[in-house]
Amino acid sequence: MFDFTEEELKRYSRHILLKDVGVEGQEKIREAKVLVIGAGGLGAPVALYLAAAGVGTIGIVDGDVVDLSNLQRQIIHSTADIDKPKVQSAKETIQAINPHVKVREYKTFLEASNALDIIKEYDFVVDGTDNFPVKFLINDACIMAGKPFSHGGILRFEGQTFTHVPGTACYRCVFPTPPPPNLVPTCSQAGVLGAIAGMLGTIQAAEVLKYITGVGELLTDKLLTFNAKTMDFRKVAVKKREKCAICGDQPTIHTLIDYEQAACDLASHGK
Repeated sequence: MFDFTEEELKRYSRHILLKDVGVEGQEKIREAKVLVIGAGGLGAPVALYLAAAGVGTIGIVDGDVVDLSNLQRQIIHSTADIDKPKVQSAKETIQAINPHVKVREYKTFLEASNALDIIKEYDFVVDGTDNFPVKFLINDACIMAGKPFSHGGILRFEGQTFTHVPGTACYRCVFPTPPPPNLVPTCSQAGVLGAIAGMLGTIQAAEVLKYITGVGELLTDKLLTFNAKTMDFRKVAVKKREKCAICGDQPTIHTLIDYEQAACDLASHGK
């Protein structure tokens, strides 16, 4: 039994017209709880499209405030939001788009001490962060909690993403350990074309909606990469490793770890 109002039926009519979604799929979207970690370049389009789609509860994790340099790509924020907490700015924009969405603000950075408590209530987790230590933390916390998640990474003109559900390859299956601090630059160090964040973030949002509704094939056991200079997209097959330290047959990681990160990254969790 569905209890959509006339306003909701009109708002989501283009979803409902899709035979693979319909009213049943839209109900699944409305009941879903999705956590977006990082209200930056990737988290912005993810949160916007999930809100527009009618995801019932969206959690936003970010301890930073809006900076002028963010506005080139972090489209959930505006000039008037400078110096405002990103979670507050994101919530206001989301609710302006869709007042039916419940937004939970976490004005903090994700750490080993809080990760499991934060993610436990959500059906799906989106990694929209900008540094390797937190990406490994998200991966490990989601594996421990049995949560599906979407990985995303952008730099300069390139992006990459994959989706993990329990039983498929995780981030450590592809990248076993974090690189040494400062070996790989972040967006704040090397730059990024603003539109790249939108390209990848919308792919991540689509993966979330596909997972919720059960439509199509997810990017599991596949790493999707693209280069915007040439608009070349590639899908590389990846495998779950039996000897993976977190999801393998005999895992060696049993507690969450806060890896060292470069000082300039400490306030840059969101791309």
